[in-house]
Order: sequence, then structure tokens, then C-alpha cells
Amino acid sequence: MDQWMVALIIVGSLLGFIFTGVPVAFVLTGLSTVLILIFLGPTGLYMVVGSAFSQMTTEIFIAIPLFVLMAVIFQYSGIASQLYRAMHMWMGPLRGGLAIGTVVISAIIAALSGIGATGTITMGLIALPEMLKKGYNRSMVMGAITAGGALGGIIPPSVLMIVVGGYAQLSVGKLFLGGVIPGLLITFGYCLYIGVRCAIHKGDGPALEKKEQGTLIEKILVLRFIVLPVGMIIFLMGGIYIGIFTPTEAAGFGALAAVVIAAAQRQLTFKKIIEASISSFKVTCMIMWLLIGGGCYSVLITVTGTGTLVSGVLSNLPFGVFGIVVMMLIITLILGMFIDGIAISMICIPIFVPVLQSFSIDPLWFMLLFVIASVAGFITPPFGVNLFYMKGIVSSDVNMVEIYRGTLPFILIKLAALLICVVFPWLLTYLPNLMD
Repeated sequence: MDQWMVALIIVGSLLGFIFTGVPVAFVLTGLSTVLILIFLGPTGLYMVVGSAFSQMTTEIFIAIPLFVLMAVIFQYSGIASQLYRAMHMWMGPLRGGLAIGTVVISAIIAALSGIGATGTITMGLIALPEMLKKGYNRSMVMGAITAGGALGGIIPPSVLMIVVGGYAQLSVGKLFLGGVIPGLLITFGYCLYIGVRCAIHKGDGPALEKKEQGTLIEKILVLRFIVLPVGMIIFLMGGIYIGIFTPTEAAGFGALAAVVIAAAQRQLTFKKIIEASISSFKVTCMIMWLLIGGGCYSVLITVTGTGTLVSGVLSNLPFGVFGIVVMMLIITLILGMFIDGIAISMICIPIFVPVLQSFSIDPLWFMLLFVIASVAGFITPPFGVNLFYMKGIVSSDVNMVEIYRGTLPFILIKLAALLICVVFPWLLTYLPNLMD
């Protein structure tokens, strides 16, 4: 069969099944198995088994269940509520302060969880009712919480970066460090937008009344809820940077530290441990099925020559290196409108890596851009996953159009940050290069 026809069948059937709503993990695994059987015969099925076993035994992926467990323990321990209480007191006196504080807390939760949904769900339940009660603009608040939660894929430690590092054969520690500056840049952009908007439209984010702001002593005492989580983040990232431990070992320390912090704040019970364990087990199983499916799909496009074919087409585009990088990012952004970042990684990385090698493009720099573009999909219509998490939290009178409208400014800010990182590569590579 003609190679172009094979590629058309592989890519077309993949997109067709995904757009019908079939879970991506099962599409990748099932479709790859069937097509390998058709194109290579029964002996090709050994590749499917070998690929699945390889994904399950890759050492760096051990970090995923540990980071997930750390995130879930923090979620069940009530630490997010304590963080919001601290931000409520310190940021409340500013116009838009509660929304700015919510974005900052979302960034902290991102650094504690590495999962994009955690911040949106947690802050949607805690902060949204409070801000609406204070008279904040509903559309702006929903956008801030939705976008703030999506920082989980960019700010380290990120589960998505672990997957990208594993598939692109890159140092996960360097990816983590490379995510620090863009994560802070996007967080600052969100806060700046909220601050400027509320300064111009004072009714969108009124300051708290004097009696609600708390005394200076209360403000100082409440900082104790921030010290331990932030200290743990610094400890984990500092340990990776200095070389005390690997990202996988950092995940183990993080999970243990989460238990210790929850216990120290008297938020740890046997019931919560059981619930956290079950929840982390479910999330890990979902991620591992995606990894297995991605491994099978990678084998399919490799043995059929589809990856080489598509890479050759991209390499021959008359746009130069910069144009090819932009084209690959546009493909990533479009896919992000429909599927999640891990699934995008499974589909795109086997195709993109040969292109990077052909043009001597720094793979670390591009894969960090790839992560930012993938995470942008969390809040991009029509099927950004965080948009639907927000819809599940808000009251029934809120429609998806209003959520889309509230999220749009934050999408533009994230795209602007992506463009800045394309133009100024050192923003992504400076900290990782210090590890050399």
C-alpha cells in the first residue's frame, strides 16, 4: 500500500475516533493494535506487548503516582482553604485583591500538585462563592480560576513535563527548572491584567471593608499556613537543582512531606488517607493507560514510516527554522482545543523529534514551548478540560459562553507569554543550563 495512504489511514482514523468522544487512551491502544495487525500481521503484535511493558517499567514514570499522591493529600488536607484565608487577609484590601490572591494560590497549588485540574476545582469551590458574595465580576472571576488552575502543567513539578521528558529523552529536572520562569511570567501576566482591569472598572473587584481585613497580628499569624507548603516547593526544586536527588526521588520526598505537613496541621485522618489513596490510584491508572496507548501509537507510526513521512513534510516547508517551530506550535494549540496535554504528547512527540534533529533545534527549548502550548489547551474552547471543570462547579444559570468570555483574556496572556518565550529562548533555557 502507498505510504501516503497508510499515513492518511493512521492519522484520519485517529482524529475520527477522538472527535467521536471515545477515550483517547483506548483510541491510541486499540487503533494501534488493529492497524499493526493489518499492516504487519500477527507477529507485529509482539511490538504492542513490548511497548506496553516498556511504558510501565520506565523509571522516570515512577514519579507520576508519587506526585499525584502528593497532590491528592494536599487536596484532602484542607491546606488550600488555609492558603486562601491567608491571601484573603493580605490581598483583600486591594482592588481585585481576592482574584489576584486566587491566581497566586493557584500557582502554589500547581507547584504542589503538577496537575492542571486541581487548582480549578479547589479554588472554584473555595474562592468563587466568596468573591461573588463580595461583588466581584462573575466572568472575570471564573476566568481567573479556570486559567489559574491550568498553571499546573507549566509550574514544576509537572506531570506533563515528566511524560514529555520520558518520550523526548530529556532531563526531567531541566524541564522542571525551565518551567519556572514562564510559569512566573504567566502568573504575573494574569495578576497584572486583573489589577489593571479592577483599577479601571472599580466595580469588577471591590476592596474588602476594613472590618474584614483582619488585624496585623492576625495577618502575621496566618502566614504560618504558607510557610510549610512554600518551603516544601523550594526544598524539592532546590534539591533537584543542586543534585541531591532525582525528580523521581523528589516525588517520593514530596509525597512523604505532604503527609507530614497535613499531620502537622492536624488535617490528616485515616479516612482522608484512604480517600486520597483511592483517588490517586484512579488518576494514575488513567495516566498510565494514556502512556501505554502513546507507546503503541509511537510504534505504529515508526514501523509504518508515517513519522518519517510527516517529519519530512514539515522539514520541507519553505518557512525556515522559525516558521517550522511556529507551525508545530500551531498544530499543538489546535490539538489542545480537543484533547489533553498528555495525549497530545503521545501523538506529536514521535513526529516532532526528528524535525528538531534535522534542523538542530534545541530540543529542551522546543519541548518547553510545547508544554506551554499544550497547557494552553486546558482553557481553550471548545473542549478545554478546565472549562468543563468550571462549568461543573458554577450554578446552572451560567452557560459555557460566559465561561469562554471570561477565559479569553487569560488565553491571550498565555499566548503572549508563549510568543515571548519563542522570541527570547533564554527565558526557558537559562535555569536549566545552570545545571551543566
